[in-house]
Amino acid sequence: MNTDVEIVKFPDTRVAAVEYRGPERHSLRATWQLIDWRRENGVTPLSGRTYGVHYTNPDDMPAQEFRLDICVAYEGAITPNPYGVVEKVIPGGRCARLRHYGSRNYIYEAQFLHLEWLPRTSEELRDFPVFFHYVNVGPDVREEDMLTDVYLPLK
Repeated sequence: MNTDVEIVKFPDTRVAAVEYRGPERHSLRATWQLIDWRRENGVTPLSGRTYGVHYTNPDDMPAQEFRLDICVAYEGAITPNPYGVVEKVIPGGRCARLRHYGSRNYIYEAQFLHLEWLPRTSEELRDFPVFFHYVNVGPDVREEDMLTDVYLPLK
């Protein structure tokens, strides 16, 4: 696990998002909705950064209360569509950032930031949840080669 925390300034980022609510085990459906929308709108993994905004921790609640937005950076107009994609903004500001290497099945760095790093600092959380930038996505990315930046919004 990587514990090399950086404090960075994340820019306001307009995104196209699929809002998912329900058991985490079914959240892949939202990912496929976004992939289908991306394909239809010509947003490739290289032209739009992919994010996951985790409003809740699946370990801390009933399965039906899990909440996640799967997003892609996008500056174009988002019109009503059959995929449920809506316009949102990941707000800019100071963040603690850690890079996770490998499988995205469980990203330990998010837990580390909350439970170990934050209590040892004088930093305070901002009113926005932890989010992930999936640095490399696509069918050709092997699980062991996946890169994910974990962002913890700070005041």
